[in-house]
Amino acid sequence: QVQLVESGGGLVQAGGSLRLSCAASGRTFSSYAMGWFRQAPGKEREFVAAISWSGGYTYYADSVKGRFTISRDNAKNTVYLQMNSLKPEDTAVYHCAAATIRTTRPNDYAYWGQGTQVTVSS
Repeated sequence: QVQLVESGGGLVQAGGSLRLSCAASGRTFSSYAMGWFRQAPGKEREFVAAISWSGGYTYYADSVKGRFTISRDNAKNTVYLQMNSLKPEDTAVYHCAAATIRTTRPNDYAYWGQGTQVTVSS
């Protein structure tokens, strides 16, 4: 198994930036595809971004494309989500997750972090 812990969330004004980090335990972090998901109040958890084992494949939800960047550093067992040009609708709890395949579906991810709150004020 892999244990994931997110950090970097906070309160930011619209147009600002945040960088989320997800630190993973275990020696096999590089074997997993990683994803970021978010869940706003009253809504289902939704896909944000994903990155393959090697980092050569990335995929973004249309709502964040061009504003968010996912990356990973396998040597540090860490995945990142750089969020620029933040909008109020980006407000949510953000979770990182690990999967054995390339996927955008929450149910396909076996391991989840506890989440970090991102709040964007207008």
